Amino acid sequence: MRYGVRARRGVRGGLVLAVALMTVLPLAACTRGESPASPAPPPSGSTRPSGSVRPYADELRELERRYDARLGVYAIDTGGGREVAHNADQRFAFASTFKALAAAAVLRRYSLDGMDEVIRYSREDLIAHSPVTEKRLATGMTLRELCDAAVRFSDNTAANLLFDALGGPEGLEKALAEVGDRVTRVEDREPELNRWSPGAVRNTTTPRAFAGDLRAFVLGDALAQEERAQLTTWLRTNRTGDALIRAGVPEGWVVGDKTGTGGVHGIRNDIAVVWPPGAAPLVMAIMSSRSGKDDEHDDRLIAETAAVVARTLS
Repeated sequence: MRYGVRARRGVRGGLVLAVALMTVLPLAACTRGESPASPAPPPSGSTRPSGSVRPYADELRELERRYDARLGVYAIDTGGGREVAHNADQRFAFASTFKALAAAAVLRRYSLDGMDEVIRYSREDLIAHSPVTEKRLATGMTLRELCDAAVRFSDNTAANLLFDALGGPEGLEKALAEVGDRVTRVEDREPELNRWSPGAVRNTTTPRAFAGDLRAFVLGDALAQEERAQLTTWLRTNRTGDALIRAGVPEGWVVGDKTGTGGVHGIRNDIAVVWPPGAAPLVMAIMSSRSGKDDEHDDRLIAETAAVVARTLS
């Protein structure tokens, strides 16, 4: 099994360069003592062994140095409870990763039976990067179609219409609190939520919190079985993530993810549930930013980080 960053053809045919990474020692198991409804709950009966070490820490610090970036990582092996945590409780702008959780919250509120409701919108509602909704002005779109557009294509107008269905940004924040997340702050719509600066709290989360939210909706009982299956399908067929976590995990691992790009300070994120063959799922949240407002992101940072996580937890 190979754990480097593999070359992969993206949505637009671009090729991600393969980057070989060093191997590390296996991570000793550790868990968090949380209730099942809180973010990233540990499996029952798991314990923290004595002498736990973090052999991945040096690799992640080296990635931060090489890419001149701040990196936040939280990942958990849901079978054994082993974790990777690096700046896991620091705040990062979540950017478009919230769209996966907005779709989950809509499924939770309306259920699949209510997802065929048609939402009408006007040209004035359209904002930049709305590749799906801009083509459906005449007909409107169902809630199901809006969730698909927001998760799989990161359509910004679709995301704002999902906010409307939830009662605004505060509706999404409330929905996340209901599954145990009292960290995330959702205060603006697209595109304003991307206007982040270092130290700001608005429209931020932590890698640990968002990983916990994703786990609750995709693997936990925050959604009924049918709604959970629909969310999983959207994530697994996402069209924006080929160069990120998908590029860092070994061939044959199934990834369901949602990406995010802030447009300032080099913000680049990816959150995912990953299914290694024959093993329990991993949940990952990888977030990054850079100090300069006009700094650009590099997808290889996320891919190489995912490779470190995959190697450590497998």
